[in-house]
Amino acid sequence: MSSPIRWKAAVRFTSDAPRTILGAGLLVALQGLTGIVFSVLLLVRAFDGASTAGNNVYGQAAYFAVLAGGVLACGVGLVLGRHWARGPAIVVQLLLLGVAWYAFGPSDRPEIGFPVGLVCVGVLVLLFRSQSTLWAQGDHDA
Repeated sequence: MSSPIRWKAAVRFTSDAPRTILGAGLLVALQGLTGIVFSVLLLVRAFDGASTAGNNVYGQAAYFAVLAGGVLACGVGLVLGRHWARGPAIVVQLLLLGVAWYAFGPSDRPEIGFPVGLVCVGVLVLLFRSQSTLWAQGDHDA
């Protein structure tokens, strides 16, 4: 008889990041996953033949998948406590605030713009809290 298999924890991580960074990382990762789902839905729509002849839906899906993958990488980086991820996450939130404003105002889609804007502001607040700023500056006692 063989000995029983002993499973070790596949992933173990300890992060010196404060909870504000971890919370922001989870929200940013959720944004990235949402973008990937949107890309998949674009592809499904293209396969169903719902796209018009003038649109390159495959290119759009690839473009959004690459961007969403970058956003997801930033979110995972923040959750893992990587300092490099804070700057790109801030830039992404500022860009998404512009998207939220456009959806809320000129596009007349407040049901999309308001939640997107609310999440972006929440992430920015978490990333600029004093604990987050001290952590980003290298103060590990934050």
